[in-house]
Amino acid sequence: MKDSTKVILFPNTKKQLEEEGLHALQEKRYKEALEKLNCLIDYHEGSHEIYIGKIMCLMELGNYKDAEQLSENLLARKDAHYYHYFHIYLTILFQTSQYQHLMDLLEIEFEHNMIPDMLQEPFQQLYEMSGNMKMGIDEDNARGFQEEFKEAVHQEDYMKQWNLLEHLRRLKADPEEENIKLLEDPHIHPVIKTALLKWLKEAGVERSVHIHKFETNTIIQPSELTRIDNEESYLFIMKELEERVKANPTLLNLIGQLVYRYFYVTYPFTPEKNDIYAFIDAVYTLGNAYLQLDTPQEELDNVAESWMESIKICNSLYLSIIEE
Repeated sequence: MKDSTKVILFPNTKKQLEEEGLHALQEKRYKEALEKLNCLIDYHEGSHEIYIGKIMCLMELGNYKDAEQLSENLLARKDAHYYHYFHIYLTILFQTSQYQHLMDLLEIEFEHNMIPDMLQEPFQQLYEMSGNMKMGIDEDNARGFQEEFKEAVHQEDYMKQWNLLEHLRRLKADPEEENIKLLEDPHIHPVIKTALLKWLKEAGVERSVHIHKFETNTIIQPSELTRIDNEESYLFIMKELEERVKANPTLLNLIGQLVYRYFYVTYPFTPEKNDIYAFIDAVYTLGNAYLQLDTPQEELDNVAESWMESIKICNSLYLSIIEE
């Protein structure tokens, strides 16, 4: 009897376990019901009703993690009971506050238009309730993150500032005036200012804002900013470098990181057109030096040497906050 794979339950025993298990479930004796249903499943006698009963027991006993895992295993079967399991799975996600995951799954189902008619309305209601719940949680979280961000600015904790800005951006929180004013503050880390600009752009801020970086000032409209990897000068530099080092993927990857980090730190400021080739020479030389390659190098002029120092500084500033 120890090896359930070699034992078949007598029909009467199976029927008795099933009746007792489902009756215990109806009587809300969930622990007892779970034991009997598990016994049936252990002997490969788990029907659709047995599995549903087990999930209900797990949920009532507060074991949502196992209920979720079992539901996922049943969904993977893609059998005739798929949408019954799916409905229960959505209920578990809702009760465990996994609103975004629930909404993502339903959006896929809505797109494929395969949901049975009788479930269309309850699924739509679950989607709308999840959206409302998530919105409330996001607003509460955003307020908390805003307060933490203010404190992190006061403490000059740059890494914490960056992480909190990422949370606020992902929550689609509305930037406050106090956040925007930080772009003018010369004491704010340039990487933090870039994160702020990214948030303002995604939030669709259309007003003009002042930004101060590396002793340079400008006025920009965040909503009209170009993404770093779409900047004209960035694309040109990367194309030129790809031609130079296409035979060395490792070098190209390193150089690509150096270029992106420089542009990230200095954003929205970019090299002037007459400095582009000096920048390319500088980052190419620096990449070779970091990899200790014996590639013959032309002697850099003073402009390229200056660019190389700037690229080094920006690389250090980037890595001091953003872990890769």
